[in-house]
Amino acid sequence: MQFVRMVQFTRLVKINGRLREFNFRKIKSADEELFTVNVCNDRGDRIVFGMKKKDNAWKIIGEKLPDWITMGEQELGLAIDDELRNW
Repeated sequence: MQFVRMVQFTRLVKINGRLREFNFRKIKSADEELFTVNVCNDRGDRIVFGMKKKDNAWKIIGEKLPDWITMGEQELGLAIDDELRNW
């Protein structure tokens, strides 16, 4: 029997001058590191997208995302790396 630890956390991240709550959940995958991320926009609608580790950096995967999310790619990647250091 093998146990796989589930990684799930919430982080407040300041992007484009605004503090927002992002929820992260690691997806079990043998060959690559993946996270799903969700956040609410100004109207309260939930936006869900993925982040994938590529060339030692976290990259956003998803289409038609608001600019404020894509501009925060580096900050979101740092939040993931910081949390993974604690596991």
